[in-house]
Amino acid sequence: MSRKVRLGLAGFGHQGSGYAARIAEGKVPNLELVAVMDIDPERRALAAERHPDATVFDNYTAMLESGEIEAVIVTAPHYFHPPMGIEALEHGLHVLVDKPAGVYTKQVLELNAVAASKPELTFAIMFNQRTSPLYSKIKEILDAGQLGAIRRTNWLNTNWYRPQAYYNQSDWRATWGGEGGGILVNQSPHNLDMWQWLCGVPKSVFAKATFGFRRDIEVEDEVLVVIDYGNGAYGTYSAGTHELVGTDRLEITGDRGKIVVTDAKTLDVTLYKRSEQEINASIGPGEIWKMTSGEFDPEEYFTHEVLEFDNAWSGQHERVLQNFGANILDGTPLIAPGSDGVMGVRLANAIHLSAWTGKEVPIDFDDDEFLAELNKKIAEEGKFPQRG
Repeated sequence: MSRKVRLGLAGFGHQGSGYAARIAEGKVPNLELVAVMDIDPERRALAAERHPDATVFDNYTAMLESGEIEAVIVTAPHYFHPPMGIEALEHGLHVLVDKPAGVYTKQVLELNAVAASKPELTFAIMFNQRTSPLYSKIKEILDAGQLGAIRRTNWLNTNWYRPQAYYNQSDWRATWGGEGGGILVNQSPHNLDMWQWLCGVPKSVFAKATFGFRRDIEVEDEVLVVIDYGNGAYGTYSAGTHELVGTDRLEITGDRGKIVVTDAKTLDVTLYKRSEQEINASIGPGEIWKMTSGEFDPEEYFTHEVLEFDNAWSGQHERVLQNFGANILDGTPLIAPGSDGVMGVRLANAIHLSAWTGKEVPIDFDDDEFLAELNKKIAEEGKFPQRG
């Protein structure tokens, strides 16, 4: 039999137990679950019942020092991702952290620095949507330059419906001190990662957000973001958790075409046969009416294709887990290097900072300024200690 990576799981909540089940079911054949850690006695008992061959720990450091594992997956609450990741790396273990990489850039950069100092260890993050055939196709089109220079990106994603009962499940959920925010740190990390992965990192952000708008929570449940790419191109992102029937629509427009994604399943691709600038220069006065009324011959100007994809979520997590194991075993390139996690966190931090201050915020904002503002929110909330 091929060798399997001996894995420890830190956190047996909803996400962690799901990963454990996938591994136990043989869906990730290069990983073997040999240890589980959780501070909750009920979760430990459940882990022991479901995975009797794994050693169950009530202490994270004890699991790291047990000698039973060579890699760990961190699925604890968001604030703990960086310190737990650092501790595992310092114990010489490979690490995969769940999304987001952390709550604020300063702590994530510390994690990245430790990982960079240990290049012999694998460091990955659970950005499972990078494995989506649909988004991979878009990445292929953009990287090949088929869309030309990006001019506009718009993502309307309001299908993150969450009832009040969702937030009432845990005391730390939807709090500044326990979770670090609302939709930006819970539902949107995948979107923010995908947005910058496909379209590039913006130069600045201006945002509006509502806090406890439709739910009894302290943090944001709706955001509207405008980003500036710095070259005349712009983008918008709108997300919310209170629309019973939501919308998921991504548009990316370039000077050589347009991409439209609906419900993460349908990919509509239009590619111009010449750049828009060349088309524009070729249109004479007598053709204005054709272009403005849409009565021109489409085949003269562009190709159009609609691609349908199966369930966007099917098998995504398994592919990242298998890729993590493969990188450890034979050096297969990572789909989502852990160091990439700071990008989405920086974008979320910039959005928060803009919404709090009412100002446009550069993407290279002062990390200490953000942390100071976050700690003000935590202090006002009065439930958790401030972060440092």
